Amino acid sequence: MPTQNPLLEKPKNKFGVVEFAKIKPEHFIPAVDMAIAEAAKNIKAITESTEPPNFQNTIEALEVSGENVDQVSETYFNLFSAEAGEDLQKLAGDISQKLSHFSSDTLLNATLFQKVKAIYHQKEKLNLDTEQIEILDKTYKTFTRNGALLGETQKEYLRKIDEELAALNPKFSENVLKSTNAFELILTKEEAKGIPESALEGAQEAAKAKGKDGYLFNLQAPSLIPLLTYCDDRKIREKVWRAYNSRSLHEPYSNIPVLLRITKLRHERAKLLGFESHAHFILEERMASTPEEVNAFLKKILETSRGAAEREFSDLQAFAKKTTGHFDLKAWDYSYYAEKLKKAQFDFDEEELRPYFSLDKVIDGVFKVASKLYNLEFKETSDVPKYHQDVRTYEVLDKKTNRHLGIFMADFFPRETKKSGAWMTNYRDQGLFHGKVERPVVSIVCNFTKPTATKPSLLPPDEVKTLFHEFGHALHSLLSDCHYRSVAGPKVYWDFVELPSQIMENWVTEKETLDLFASHYQTGEKIPQSLIDKLVKSEKFHAGWFSLRQVNFCLIDMAWHQGPLPDQMNVEKFEEEVTQSSSFFPKEPGTSISSAFSHIFAGGYSAGYYSYKWAEVLDADAFEYFKEKGIFNPEVSNKFRNEILAKGGSEHPMVLYKRFRGREPDPNALFRREGLT
Repeated sequence: MPTQNPLLEKPKNKFGVVEFAKIKPEHFIPAVDMAIAEAAKNIKAITESTEPPNFQNTIEALEVSGENVDQVSETYFNLFSAEAGEDLQKLAGDISQKLSHFSSDTLLNATLFQKVKAIYHQKEKLNLDTEQIEILDKTYKTFTRNGALLGETQKEYLRKIDEELAALNPKFSENVLKSTNAFELILTKEEAKGIPESALEGAQEAAKAKGKDGYLFNLQAPSLIPLLTYCDDRKIREKVWRAYNSRSLHEPYSNIPVLLRITKLRHERAKLLGFESHAHFILEERMASTPEEVNAFLKKILETSRGAAEREFSDLQAFAKKTTGHFDLKAWDYSYYAEKLKKAQFDFDEEELRPYFSLDKVIDGVFKVASKLYNLEFKETSDVPKYHQDVRTYEVLDKKTNRHLGIFMADFFPRETKKSGAWMTNYRDQGLFHGKVERPVVSIVCNFTKPTATKPSLLPPDEVKTLFHEFGHALHSLLSDCHYRSVAGPKVYWDFVELPSQIMENWVTEKETLDLFASHYQTGEKIPQSLIDKLVKSEKFHAGWFSLRQVNFCLIDMAWHQGPLPDQMNVEKFEEEVTQSSSFFPKEPGTSISSAFSHIFAGGYSAGYYSYKWAEVLDADAFEYFKEKGIFNPEVSNKFRNEILAKGGSEHPMVLYKRFRGREPDPNALFRREGLT
């Protein structure tokens, strides 16, 4: 496709990675238009072909028809999340609607669907392999789940719904980012009393960078968490807690009208397609196949977690009262007193661990784990373009064969152009691309504690786990060995996608793992056994509470998506009613979870947030297998690589899991791990 647009030119660098330095915001709209025009031409060739439809000339041809659309859109939305100034953010609505319009044109094309349908109904007679059958089934379902069986009037209505949703989702994300960035708090040394030096030094540098004195705190996790956990001033904790829990609730960045409209449109869309609700629509393609199954699963988790959480909360209230006298525990007190109670019970302060978890050593550690499990080598390289100077780039090789497996990019520190949280994404999927089965270009994006003038980036245990978690997602892509991109890892059922990531967290608290990398950033001393013991014991601290907190989010998600809701409603009251069984603190006026719940309103987790708990069952059961045989046992790790990671979504996840484990997962494995049985 001849063009002067860098988004559509073949990259000239060694690994074919997008040439970020050449891209300007004004390149995106023309690139999207050109890519869509090319894809439409390819689809027209499929529909006008006079050859009898078969897998190659229809299903595979459709699979590769929009390769440049994928390339441009993946680049845009990855940058929108990780490195987006105002000029780039403004394009989101326009680009989303163009892509939605193109998708509707394709999936509502009656001639194209008739060809797909003809192949689908004779698949038993075709000589297709397992992956091709999966692609065929997935293609047919994609058409039917996007209106191919509807009448023309209904198709037009569906098109309008999809185009409006396409604009609303990035708007929700943009509001959360702007609302998060709008809050800053300057503290004096007295006001910041109790906050560890590791956080204060970064806060002081942040203040200086903006020409201010004192300590600057914001709502990014490396700033927010130390303040809520350690700041002695209760009023300041309350102020920051309220700011975080009211993000995008009020103007000028209110998401309330946005989420209400999203919810309404999702329900109307599901009904139009013959489903009882959006949850029924979504769960048709999940391991938990109905809302009833999800609700029963959450009920079991809630019942098991609630009893433990009640005991934990009672102990915390008694501890806080003993510490301060008469005391009414509030939500902004939880982290503060929980940390003090944990220290009292285990003689353990997480800050003691930071010196042993410098970011460079943790990166080295996660690479060593990958090497021991899967014989991988990560070679830092300067031959890969970067979208920001903070990004680190590596070539990934199989040590046994020296085979190139992909490119790994890592972006670790918060900035105002990056949304909060942590995630993994691809700039190029593994699989067939421009006539060749390509290896992936994988990126993880985090918001970790930044280095200071005197210290490297020193991570608390939660950030170490986050790195291992996102790295697990990256391995799912790097070790994928599929022919087609649409089923390559991690393109699997949403309640299976967290297994490869969550299982990696288990290695963090194993002595055999910590001995590989955890050493003091100044002295080089290995992490003492006494600290490892305290870390392991503390892992079960308030396990019921944290489990219940996750159930809380799951219940909110399912409540939004299981049925019709009024056009106008009180979101705060709605949340309060939904979470009565999973909450201990009374609902605070002027706060909301939903208004900043990007996972379900701007990500892929609508009617699917339960996936985290579902996958915890899978990862707990799978890691028991590793523990039985040895956490670096080559037999088990090879089975996990070959049956789970390499296969992507080329077969049903339960088939893959049973092939790995030899049986279905034991749901009680999670309760055993967390000490809740």
